[in-house]
Amino acid sequence: MRDMIKMVVVIAVLASLSGGLLAGIRNSTRERIEYQQLVFVKGPAIRTILSECSNDPITDRLKIKDGDTERSIFVGVLDGKPQVVAFESAGKGFGGMIGVMVGVNLKDDKLLRIGVTTHSETPGLGSKATEKSFGAKFSGLPVMDITKVKNDGGQIDALTGATITTRGVCEAVTIAGDIYKRIKPQIQEKIKSLKL
Repeated sequence: MRDMIKMVVVIAVLASLSGGLLAGIRNSTRERIEYQQLVFVKGPAIRTILSECSNDPITDRLKIKDGDTERSIFVGVLDGKPQVVAFESAGKGFGGMIGVMVGVNLKDDKLLRIGVTTHSETPGLGSKATEKSFGAKFSGLPVMDITKVKNDGGQIDALTGATITTRGVCEAVTIAGDIYKRIKPQIQEKIKSLKL
């Protein structure tokens, strides 16, 4: 019986040490992991959406609280002024959640472009949502309006063979509009304090 108690104590101590070590490593690498995700996963979409900006939007980003969520807002400078922002939203596609980066002009609240950051859609069909030509279809639409596929009475042509994917992207853009309504005052306030 004594041997069993010793074994349980030893296992508990080892588990505690291992858990503490893993938590420490996770905390110490959190910023590096976030930066790598920004550069290699979200970066291509951000740079496509904010391609006309004179600054590096990944470096010039804000953190804004939206309820319990902290959102990264990427600021783009046009004509020497911070005039556009990009942030991420998500919608349900055919293969799961689709991450969508949405670019918005702060002056007229219209979409610049959108770009898909993450997806599990069917190669050759739903994966076409990552193409620049698809993201450009959203250009000029009011961000605060509901975005839908034309088959559902909306303004976006569905990708051939990937209507569910297109609906997921439209859902993400609509959710982004709701997010934008809530956080626009915070964005405008924080942009004033940016040194660009």
